[in-house]
Amino acid sequence: MVERSWTVRQVVEMFEVDEAFIDDLVDEQILYPICDMDPPERHFTQVDLEKLWLAKVLVKDLGVNLAGVDVILDMRRKMIELRRQFDAILEDLADHLRESSQ
Repeated sequence: MVERSWTVRQVVEMFEVDEAFIDDLVDEQILYPICDMDPPERHFTQVDLEKLWLAKVLVKDLGVNLAGVDVILDMRRKMIELRRQFDAILEDLADHLRESSQ
């Protein structure tokens, strides 16, 4: 299954940001566009769009600089992963308790 992607122009229109903001996020390695060669154009995935939305809120509404955005997004990613691990531990514990009570 091919993942859906959006062009820079589509992203600019959807999020009402300028292309320079997107370029800054790419330069800071916050966004990772897919590059098509025919015609040469950058595309962004759903994951990139989520990061862009968060970056826009952090920068425009909260005054966070791009280095701060990078740190916050990395912390968010780590928190989500820790939550997944915690949920897996709870699931294993619940399975163990069910087996022990039978």
